[in-house]
Amino acid sequence: MSLRFVLDPDLTPQLRAEIVALWADASNAGGAVGFVPPVTVADVHVLADPTFAGITDGPDRLLVGYSGDRLVALLIFSDNRFPLKAHWCVLKRVMVRPDAQGSGYGSALMAEAARLGRRFGHEALHVTVRDGLGLDTFYARLGYREIGRLPGALRVAPGDDRDEILMWLDLTPVA
Repeated sequence: MSLRFVLDPDLTPQLRAEIVALWADASNAGGAVGFVPPVTVADVHVLADPTFAGITDGPDRLLVGYSGDRLVALLIFSDNRFPLKAHWCVLKRVMVRPDAQGSGYGSALMAEAARLGRRFGHEALHVTVRDGLGLDTFYARLGYREIGRLPGALRVAPGDDRDEILMWLDLTPVA
């Protein structure tokens, strides 16, 4: 179950293609990573390309997880781009390869994100999750707490609006 993590890998054409394929696979398996199935690799590129620019040109950072040589997990540390929010960070596009889910990779990825967040000097990490998928329960088990909801903010299909749940992990040491 051991993952090898790489922070800020070189975004080669091969790695970009692997990320886009993982993103499409995660989306088509029902993952809440910016799309609703069915989605194609071309669909994902519309969001992936500017995301890659935020990583290569800064200030965002990419964390990838490998099982052997296979990319199985990733997330993005998204800079708030606002000085008054520089002490915390948003995690975006948190995903694990669908055929590797249930292996503990998601928990390991989030533990590494918390470790790195502390190393970067962040006082908290923030994620948003789509209601109705049980993701809030997953994050709560990892110490995140719900800090708010945007009712019906995500329209996944006509007549199917979901809450966007705001979750927060305090990284400050307990005294």
